[in-house]
Amino acid sequence: MIYVLLAACCSVLVSALLKLARRHEVDVAQAIGWNYLAAATLCFFLLDPPLARLSQDGTPWPSLLGLAVVLPSLFLVLAVSVRRAGIVLTDIAQRLSLLLSLLAAFVFFGEAAGAYKLCGLALGLLAVLGILWRPRGGEAQTGARAWPALLTVWAGFALVDVMLKHIAAAGTPFAASLQVSFALAFVGMAIWLAIRAARGQGRLTARNALAGLLLGAINFANILFYVQAHRALPGQPAVVFASMNIGVVVLGTLVGVFAFGERLSRLNKAAILLAVVAIGLIAGGKV
Repeated sequence: MIYVLLAACCSVLVSALLKLARRHEVDVAQAIGWNYLAAATLCFFLLDPPLARLSQDGTPWPSLLGLAVVLPSLFLVLAVSVRRAGIVLTDIAQRLSLLLSLLAAFVFFGEAAGAYKLCGLALGLLAVLGILWRPRGGEAQTGARAWPALLTVWAGFALVDVMLKHIAAAGTPFAASLQVSFALAFVGMAIWLAIRAARGQGRLTARNALAGLLLGAINFANILFYVQAHRALPGQPAVVFASMNIGVVVLGTLVGVFAFGERLSRLNKAAILLAVVAIGLIAGGKV
């Protein structure tokens, strides 16, 4: 289970770095761009992706190109969500994207809708409402600014999961799909950042590049440790899945509240507990 803990720590650390970016005068857009160079490089050397398989017939290029666009776009929204809603609620919204992924599995991939999973789905949707709800005063104004980003994170990560399922169903190796998506995402971000710089909207600096490379290393470590966790427990994918998601929720809450002083309403706290229960039911439910 050490790999699960390391993966969860890396996931929360990514959010923490995004939270700290403005404080240390880091251009988040540039950092995200460089992040994909680091991730693509580490993927190539550590996962040894079988790129030759991509030249075969049936390679799902629309989904691979879609990932190359959605991943950096979603990363930018993630940074906005962390800034406006905080680490706690952003990480929970990210993990609860499994609700939409589950719906997609029922509708598009023919997965059986068992009673436990349906119960987890219902509780998860209640948790989403509890996360987004801001009842009064300044909290309502903050919520109005935060909920679009939270909803986009929620839906965006589900979209990524659906595209990855489609790519896997086509027989494309996971490492190869990551490699091409990261590389294309870097190219796309590099073009956009160059255009921004030419317009005087963001000077390229070494500080931003170093921050982005660090972000990319941690982001990739999250993926690598999660893969290693599944390899270490090949017969227990539900345990790995549930432990990872619940671990991120718990660690994200601890970091957000104690390290960054984020405030949670009673409804938010109840929603966190509902989210944990929902994840457990969805991961373990086969009835």
